[in-house]
This record gives sequence, structure tokens and C-alpha cells, in this order.
Amino acid sequence: MDKGAESTRVLGPGDAVEAAALLRAGRLVAFPTETVYGLGGDGASDEAVAAIFAAKGRPSFNPLILHVADEEAAARLAHLPEGARRLAARFWPGPLTLVAPARAGAPVSLLARAGLETVALRVPAHPVAQALLRAFGGPLAAPSANPSGRISPTTAAHVLAGLSGRIAAVIDGGACPVGLESAVVGFDDAGAARLLRPGGLPAEEIEAALAAPLLPAGEGISAPGQLLSHYAPRAALRLAAASPAPGEALLGFGGAAGAALDLSPAGDLQEAAANLFAMLHALDARGGPIAVSPIPERGLGRAINDRLRRAAAPRERSPA
Repeated sequence: MDKGAESTRVLGPGDAVEAAALLRAGRLVAFPTETVYGLGGDGASDEAVAAIFAAKGRPSFNPLILHVADEEAAARLAHLPEGARRLAARFWPGPLTLVAPARAGAPVSLLARAGLETVALRVPAHPVAQALLRAFGGPLAAPSANPSGRISPTTAAHVLAGLSGRIAAVIDGGACPVGLESAVVGFDDAGAARLLRPGGLPAEEIEAALAAPLLPAGEGISAPGQLLSHYAPRAALRLAAASPAPGEALLGFGGAAGAALDLSPAGDLQEAAANLFAMLHALDARGGPIAVSPIPERGLGRAINDRLRRAAAPRERSPA
């Protein structure tokens, strides 16, 4: 539980100074970004980062993204290779996380880095996130504001459903417009870019900016969001379903017949990405298994399918 928190306060978009004061006191504050709501803690404080892991029940080997106000702030924390600077100039602020070697002595908790020599950095575009970062004045460690492995939150209500009473506050900034976590890109020793996690920025756009193909992620956990069983609802999930089986609720796409909810009746992958977690939350709340229509494996569809495969992966269930 967050230090001293007996109830979770709901703050408004204009309460960045108040939220920053809570963060400086070592408390946890959830806040909206253009991707999903983040669970923010002081990224330089091992205690605050440990509180994030505790609130989420997150495996300690899964590193956290550090959110900063701009590229200059990111460069103070990491050695950004040429490819990273090119992507930052093109896509920051926005739904892109860059993984780069941490600078010696940079004010980043080693726990946030999960013991790695690299640090994951993002400059969010959401005005509430920007106001909070500038009021706080330092990096915020901020994974998605949900219990680890559960569906990522795209509204303040989703945050409260999973973390109420375990964090100090949530800033209600409305629904997240992208609704899918950031794409994560790292770099090998030769400076070649690797797609460590598909996300809210299509890989094709990243490759176009680099004028080079993205390499696959490789082995091991090197960035947030790489655990196999992740983003999981409590209900069983069946993918690429042509139609629902008896007792299943169908999460459709493209106007699928018999859908309880449809990610995008028009087959728009951007709309589907924005709706993914909110609709999984809604169907999970009904109870019972969920079937999901096939999603095209292109553009944002790659990230949607990545999340769905992780959500459907076998995992240990906690006792009822």
C-alpha cells in the first residue's frame, strides 16, 4: 500500500502542483498520458519505486519507464545514440519509449532500471502529464496504473477499480486518446534499432524515420512490457474467433456478427487500439470467457495482437 494512504483522492487536470507535492513526499499518483494512465512515483527514489512495485504486484525484473518533460531532460539521464535522437526529434512528445545506456550518476533508481545498464525514457504528449512533470521537476517512474498483469487503464475509473486505497491520488484527465502503451525501441552496440515492444506508434512509421528496418527484440527482459503473461483479464481469452462459443462474450472487430462489443465496426485499427483496454475491462466485469475476433497483423494491429497474445497466455491464478 502507498505510504500513509487510507483512501485515494481524485484530483482534477489543474491540480498538478498538488500532485507534485504528493510525489515529492514519496507518495504515488496516477496520471493520464496519451497512451494509458501511468502510476507515477519519484524515479530517483528507491522507496517510491518499491512502492510502485508493491502497489502493482509487479515482478522486480520488469523495468519501469521513466517519464520526462523533454529530450533535454532525457539526455541528462542517458547516452542517446544517433538513432534515438533522430526518433526523439520526430516523435517526442508522443507514444514512443527509447531505451539507452544510463549515464553514470544519473538520478534514476536502480530498482526502476531492474538492475539493467539501460534506462527506458519517454516524453509524453498529454498536457496533464506535461504539467505534472514540469511541476515535479524530475523523472517520474510510471508503469501503467493497474495491478500487474491486468488490463491497462484508459480512464481514472479503471485506475480506481484496481488501485483504490493503494495509491495517494489519481488525476482525472478523461479518456486516453491513443489507448495503447508506447512502442519501445532499443539500440544494439552498433546503433541498430530493435523493436522491444510494439505499441501506440506503428513500427512502419519508426522504420520510415530511421530509413532502416527494425531488428527483433532478441532474448531476455530488456524493456517494459516483455513478460509473456501480461495485460490479462481475469476471464479466459480465446483469440482469432470466427464466432462466440456458448457462454462466451465476443469482442468483435470490423462489424463481427454476434459481438457483445466491437473494437471498430468500420475496421479502423486506430479506433480499435483506443478501445482495446476499455472494452476488455467492460467484458471482464461481466464475468465469463471472452472470445476475440481476428485482428489484422499490420500497423497498430501488431501492437493490439501483441497485447491480446499476452493477455491470453497461460498464467498462475491467485486463489479466490
